[in-house]
Amino acid sequence: MYAEERRRQIASQTAVEGRVNVTDLSERFEVTAETIRRDLAVLDREGVVHRVHGGAVASQAFQTAELTLDTRQRSASGAKAAIAHAALDFLPPGGGSIFLDAGTTINTFAELISQQYPQAQFNIVSNSLPIALSLANSGVPDVQLLGGTVRAITQAVVGDTALRTMALMRADVAFIGTNALTLDHGLSTADSQEAAIKSAFVTNAHKVVVMCDSSKLGNDYLVSFASIADIDVVITDSGAPESFVDALREREIDVVLASE
Repeated sequence: MYAEERRRQIASQTAVEGRVNVTDLSERFEVTAETIRRDLAVLDREGVVHRVHGGAVASQAFQTAELTLDTRQRSASGAKAAIAHAALDFLPPGGGSIFLDAGTTINTFAELISQQYPQAQFNIVSNSLPIALSLANSGVPDVQLLGGTVRAITQAVVGDTALRTMALMRADVAFIGTNALTLDHGLSTADSQEAAIKSAFVTNAHKVVVMCDSSKLGNDYLVSFASIADIDVVITDSGAPESFVDALREREIDVVLASE
């Protein structure tokens, strides 16, 4: 396992469980205690966890910082590809209408749709410039890009024009990305305008499929756009903490663990 993947799983476990210790992590990942201490030092510098004697505790602050689209695209690329492949099983059988919101995991999923179902009769609505362009350039026949203001950092369309259009739309399935997922705060992101579009996708879809790698689990961003009760399916990677997966399933959410 690469150091980046190990740190991602450590961050997720810390966020979910609140506290981790060096000895347990060393045994879980089959590395030395010194390697774990270096991992925790890196995560502490990044503000993901707080170092304490013998381990680390979760950061309690709501996050607001956003990474650039290019940086997020490179992060956890293996997990995102696995999640995207697993999401293909939730496309409406025989065609139908789908929402694709802005996000790097959803972007990977859109590329798979264009490769495997280029002529399928899916009515696709998205607020993502990269996703709409990728699908259109691949010849996918029915793609609608919402109109409105473009957020430069995510290349997502937001604002009143997009929300007015969304009020008239319904879809069989909404495929949603998120910056964070907790049991009490639900799905959350950093920007209120982007949260409003995500919320409209969730509200106006018959089924909601959340696609997020395990580093998002247990974290909180500033703006909640959907509760746990709004979710039907969560597709994440095999690094998701077992306790968190169990808690989701206890709430009758279908959890899919995609293997890289």
